[in-house]
Amino acid sequence: MRAIHFDPSQLAPSVASHRRQRVVTIVLLLSCPAVMLTADLHWRTGFDGWKSIHLILFSLLFVLIALGATQALVGYSLRRRGNDPYKITNSLIEDDDERPMSVATAIVMPICNENVGRVIDGLRVIYKSVDRTGRLPESHFFILSDSTDPNCWIEEEAAWLALIRRLGAQGRIFYRKRRMGINKKSGNLADFCRRWGKLYRYMVVLDADSIMTGKAIVRLVQLMECNRRVGIIQGVPLLAHGRTILARLQQFASRLYGPISTAGLNYWQLSEANYWGHNAIIRLAPFIQHCSLPPLPGDGPFGGLILSHDYVEAALMRRAGWQVWLTTELDGSYEECPSTVVELAQRDRRWLQGNLQHARLVVARGFHAANRVHFILGILAYVASPLWLALLVVSIEIAANLITTGFALRAVSSFATYIHWSYQGEALCLFAYTMVLLFLPKILSLMDLRSRAGDVAWFGGWRALFASVLLETIIFTLIAPILMIFHTWFTLTTLLGHRVSWGTQHRAGADSSWDESVVAHGALTIIGIVGAFVAFWTNPHLLLWMSPVLIGLIFSIPLSYIVSSPRLGVTLQRLKLFQTAEESNPMPELVQIAQAQANREESTQPLPRELRENYGLLQAVLDPYVNAVHVSLLREKDEPPPKTKEWFSHLREILIRDGPQALEPRDRIALLLDADSMHALHNELWFTPSSRLAEWWRLALQHYVGLAPAPQTAFSQ
Repeated sequence: MRAIHFDPSQLAPSVASHRRQRVVTIVLLLSCPAVMLTADLHWRTGFDGWKSIHLILFSLLFVLIALGATQALVGYSLRRRGNDPYKITNSLIEDDDERPMSVATAIVMPICNENVGRVIDGLRVIYKSVDRTGRLPESHFFILSDSTDPNCWIEEEAAWLALIRRLGAQGRIFYRKRRMGINKKSGNLADFCRRWGKLYRYMVVLDADSIMTGKAIVRLVQLMECNRRVGIIQGVPLLAHGRTILARLQQFASRLYGPISTAGLNYWQLSEANYWGHNAIIRLAPFIQHCSLPPLPGDGPFGGLILSHDYVEAALMRRAGWQVWLTTELDGSYEECPSTVVELAQRDRRWLQGNLQHARLVVARGFHAANRVHFILGILAYVASPLWLALLVVSIEIAANLITTGFALRAVSSFATYIHWSYQGEALCLFAYTMVLLFLPKILSLMDLRSRAGDVAWFGGWRALFASVLLETIIFTLIAPILMIFHTWFTLTTLLGHRVSWGTQHRAGADSSWDESVVAHGALTIIGIVGAFVAFWTNPHLLLWMSPVLIGLIFSIPLSYIVSSPRLGVTLQRLKLFQTAEESNPMPELVQIAQAQANREESTQPLPRELRENYGLLQAVLDPYVNAVHVSLLREKDEPPPKTKEWFSHLREILIRDGPQALEPRDRIALLLDADSMHALHNELWFTPSSRLAEWWRLALQHYVGLAPAPQTAFSQ
């Protein structure tokens, strides 16, 4: 049954104000008991500097716990009452699905050194899904490459042309490779907006791992058409295609706990929502006009290019008077997630400096208060880890002081005077209250699922569901200290000025490696062992209280190896553990991509080891088809001066005579960027006698022709 029609343009500011006041009130009501109990415990044993620091750290971290619990409470309440009337999806009316549209929409996918097969398979499935909706004539697709790896670059070009020939999509799917990857992803999108933005009303932004059905894309366009003051609509992508235990665990958690959390998030965000950088639709005219990202003054970590651009673009759009919404009920929007602990940490490393930069923008002029809150919460998402570690260190220091000075309760007025609590009883009450708030979102999610009994089958039934929740809680509890140390180290190195490598995110579930686990987590194991000795020396009871943290650190190496294993992930899948709707009842688009990836893995032929590093250059020079595609995509240049021609000629001679290893990487890139050189290299290679070719090229020819060995006379005419 369709909800009451809602017009976002008529949303009164008082609605958002009242909702945010309620959320703040609930957060304070949930936080105050814990903070007061902690203060009372310190008061009974005598306040000092360490306990004051402990109270401040505890209060700040507990507010974050209370905020998560509050969003879950609000979201659960809304869903129990039939959902929130103030949702962007309620702005559609019955006739909108049948209303004809001729709205020019660009579907763009920025990529950088990604798995080309996955990118092309995903784009093909999305293209065909849009075609099935009948809205393909209004849609153009763009692959926007910033790849620096020649192998990826050349493979992208060949795969793009093969894709448009396969789909008959000439003039509908476009490929562009920037010569200089200025400002990373945000610069890539800005380049698109400058060149083609005026041709389109909307831009749907995808990541390399994004999957969106045609119906989801059409629904976003319909929502934009119905709401002419909305600048960005962010979908909530579900996680899919995880193979390792960690990836499937993330899928399960987001699918089970996500609905009530996002409902609670939308409750207080309303028209001041955030933009997450992908699986979203953007109104291009105001985006181009208002969302340019100049570099911040100074150097890193808080200056330079804005790394985490999406939060800032949402804030700029809202500052210009345009609404930004989160749509919590958009079916058909998916993405993939990191499959190993190392990949998860690497992703957070890339995001951390971008979020820390937002500290300068919290007090910038003109931003809406809700956007400032988004900046603060993004910062705290990573700063919480060093704060948590500091809290543990301070707790050990307090415990050591109590043992040294002797544990004695002061004769002071406290809660114990009126409730007759022992010190231990009061501490246990605080612990129990904290655990209740930590687990409240899980409990409410299970209660919400109980009201939708048919959905339980998606998770494999109640028995598998409860087992999955229990196992997920244990694994996340053990992984949390590992991420705490990683985030703390990343924060310190970032503050010391170390630059972030904003590279490719590896999402495929490759086999885990003991060597990688030992290198990545060896230091964490030492930290855990040292921490256990310190805790035991301080107080054996303290060791017991800290055991969840220390166990995760001490056993981080085998834990990382186990949860990063695709083989064990498949075993749990057979047992229906961490099962989701995307596995038990997947949409056709998910099935098609999974089948395409499986077929690609089976048909992929291993390359000779000697050719792997420069295989892209091999294709661009040797293969007539790839060479023609590559040359046609290079920009025309003015006639170069004679010295430049001589330099390129010298590089070509070295490449043919000595092989690609004899050239510096920048020289190989320079040749790939020069159309005349690529044309000349192709001719020179095929007309040069094999005796005058480098051994590397003779092997390349054998691989290309498929002969072993290639006859000497074949290339000696």
